[in-house]
Amino acid sequence: MPTYEYLREDGTRFEFLQKMSDSPLTRCPETGQTVKRVISGGTGVIYKGTGFYNTDYKKQSGNGSSDASAEKQTPAASSETADTKPGSETGGKTDN
Repeated sequence: MPTYEYLREDGTRFEFLQKMSDSPLTRCPETGQTVKRVISGGTGVIYKGTGFYNTDYKKQSGNGSSDASAEKQTPAASSETADTKPGSETGGKTDN
C-alpha cells in the first residue's frame, strides 16, 4: 500500500498509508482539519530480497572478449573443414 502525503489547512504535512483504490482524505484523522493531497516525488524503489551481485553475470573467462576466449578454448574446431565434420554430406542434418 502506498503512503500519501497530505497538507493540513494550517500548513503542516502528514503521511497516511491507504489503498490506491481508497478515495483521498478530506479531513485529518488526528486534528479534524481540512486536508489536501500533495503530489510528492515518492521515496524511490525499495528492493526486497537478496539482490544482484557483480558475479551474477560475470564472464567465465574474465579476460578479453567472448570471441577471443572461444578461439583459445577450441583451437581444433577452427582447423576442421566442412568436409571433415560429421553430417556435412546432408547439410548438417543427420538421419535417425
